[in-house]
Amino acid sequence: MDHDVDHDEPLAAGQIPRQDREVRSLLDSGRVVEANTLFDDVVSRTPASGGDRWRRATVLVYRAVVAWRLGRIPLALELAAEGWTELDSERPVGAAAAQTIGMLGYLLDGIGHRRAALDMTRLSVQVARDSGDAQTLAHCLQRLGGTLNFRAVDAPEEAARQIFGEAAVLLEQGLELISEGYVHRALLGAYSRSLAGIGELDQAEKTAKQAGELARRAEDWWGQAVSHWVLATVQRARGDLAEARTLAARSVAEAEKINDTSLLFRFSLDLADICNSLGDAVGEAEALRRSLKSSRTAVETLQEGLGQALEQRRLAVQAQRLAMAAQEAAARDPLTGLANRLGLERAAPQLLERTAARGRMPWLVLVDVDWFKGVNDDAGHAAGDAALREIAQLLRRECRTDDLVARWAGDEFVVLLVDANEDRHNVGPVVAERIRAAVDDHDWSMVLGDIRRPTVSIGVAAGPAKLDQLFAAADIALYRAKRHGRNRVEVQPSLNGGVDGGADGGVDGGVDGTVLAPEQPVGLE
Repeated sequence: MDHDVDHDEPLAAGQIPRQDREVRSLLDSGRVVEANTLFDDVVSRTPASGGDRWRRATVLVYRAVVAWRLGRIPLALELAAEGWTELDSERPVGAAAAQTIGMLGYLLDGIGHRRAALDMTRLSVQVARDSGDAQTLAHCLQRLGGTLNFRAVDAPEEAARQIFGEAAVLLEQGLELISEGYVHRALLGAYSRSLAGIGELDQAEKTAKQAGELARRAEDWWGQAVSHWVLATVQRARGDLAEARTLAARSVAEAEKINDTSLLFRFSLDLADICNSLGDAVGEAEALRRSLKSSRTAVETLQEGLGQALEQRRLAVQAQRLAMAAQEAAARDPLTGLANRLGLERAAPQLLERTAARGRMPWLVLVDVDWFKGVNDDAGHAAGDAALREIAQLLRRECRTDDLVARWAGDEFVVLLVDANEDRHNVGPVVAERIRAAVDDHDWSMVLGDIRRPTVSIGVAAGPAKLDQLFAAADIALYRAKRHGRNRVEVQPSLNGGVDGGADGGVDGGVDGTVLAPEQPVGLE
């Protein structure tokens, strides 16, 4: 399968920081506990981009591969997803991009997306060729060749030979590019398996032994495991099943020690087949047990990881909903259920812009409850709150769903009429008069008993303006309504001259300069 550079190799383009590589080196030498401990320290540090955002993605996906090997699946998925986002932003170019894509292919293969994994490893080779970086290309060729080898092992005999042949060509190209270090050893190991697959047994044995000796010197148990697996394959092909069983058993033990479930599964199956051919029922059963255990471990780990990931996603969605609910609550008046001042100020700009874009006139209706202090004084604050809730319901009833109804402050309400289909020259005053009449005609006895019933004074303004400008204009009209007797509607001349006002532009003005008021206006308090 896949492997990255030794801890003592120089940091080249697209490669990994030293401490990250040390974790991988510990893992491949069987020191899993130490690798886990060091990895905790490594992942606590956010990788710097160093001017190349692809390099950061490479480090993130490299860490995802390590996390996957350590069985820390949720973390692996999180790191891979973060690194993968770079693929969506622009065309991958350069050595770091090639490394990132290659490692994502490795992860996809582990998850079980085999076709996507193969496509991705092929793409990594293409990007690496374009980058001109020899070591990166060698590494990507090693990944692709190793992936093809494992495909060939599971393929029918005729197809297998062809796939092994393709892998051998690619791996030989990689060996021409690099002559030392882990990638070189991994290339040798994969190349020896391809040679065995196409029947070149002597050359396969020689190459596998060379790879195994280099791996032994470097304390690389991953490389030794692959070497013993290939040598077992060669001896099995020659008919020396006893030696094949010994070598296969070594490869299984080494794969188990380095915590590589993918290798353990493959090697255990081969060992079981060899034991079966020898009539070794005990050995076959033990090999199958290990194969089943590795398969179950991989599946259970993946399921657990995906379960945790889904739970984290559920919690994230829940937190997002709570945050949205808190944000909505902050913009909502708890007494009436209407938008509050914050809600109005947040929503108004977009509503005004949408209305203007459709060529329609926005209207602002400013409603103030008359005699409200008297309601509180005579009936109590609980009754006053009930009255405000009643008025809020009346406002909702007289307005459309798309209109924004808000409690501005205390006993003052605002209605923003948008996207009105009616004649834009009178919709605001008409709705305002409906609101005034609804409050005036309402049966208040259930809420307030025999005390003075509340009425409302309303100021109306229109024009392609901002909220504060509309509010200021409507406030002038509201003041006139209060000054001229309350329980009435006053219309401020439009900010663009669309609605006629009085002779001086600041006196009583209805739709056409008349006053909208009841026949018997209430006097001043």
